[in-house]
Amino acid sequence: MSAVLPPLPPLPTPPDSNGEPELLQLGAPEDEPCLRADAARNRARLLEAAARLVAEHGAAGVTMEAVAAAASVGKGTVFRRFGDRTGLLTALLDHSERNFQAAFLSGPAPLGPGAPPVDRLRAFGRATLRRSVDELDLQLAAEPSPDRRFTPAPRRVHHSHVTLLLRQALPDADCELLAHALMGYLDPATVHHLTRRCHMPLERLEKGWDDLVARLTCTDPPQ
Repeated sequence: MSAVLPPLPPLPTPPDSNGEPELLQLGAPEDEPCLRADAARNRARLLEAAARLVAEHGAAGVTMEAVAAAASVGKGTVFRRFGDRTGLLTALLDHSERNFQAAFLSGPAPLGPGAPPVDRLRAFGRATLRRSVDELDLQLAAEPSPDRRFTPAPRRVHHSHVTLLLRQALPDADCELLAHALMGYLDPATVHHLTRRCHMPLERLEKGWDDLVARLTCTDPPQ
């Protein structure tokens, strides 16, 4: 996923629409036909070096300089390919994000299409929480600055998806605003605070999500 994407337009879905957001193409090298072979190799080598540094030192150990040294390239090459450290770390999450989007946009129910919207909303939150716990340090390190926090393309797709499910379940509500409130529960910083600082297990967060969705949609939580 490129770090220099311009801000994307909103992704509203009309209240009477049942269409899903389109799977976001995040720009892996195999999807860039104009990318030179040597540039593609450099990108892959840089990401391999960054992944190695994450495994050995955690996300905090990934700097542009460290990645350049580990990949035996100049620091300028890293900056040209990824823009900044946030872009580099975001690119590391690219594969996971692609798989996650494919799962909730076109995968099997209840996360994917075919289940009632409330069931899909529960499944989306639980899957997001599990993914955040698994990738928490990397997700936190890839967080953009406050002025760009809500503009990354994946976050817009997630918000659009939650908004769509809410519109299907609560057609008379301000679903765009409610989606922001729900996404706050799933924010990596919130997950970090609850799991690392408050020592809450993932199971409690999942049950809390189910309870929140049930209260919002006036439905019974799963037993």
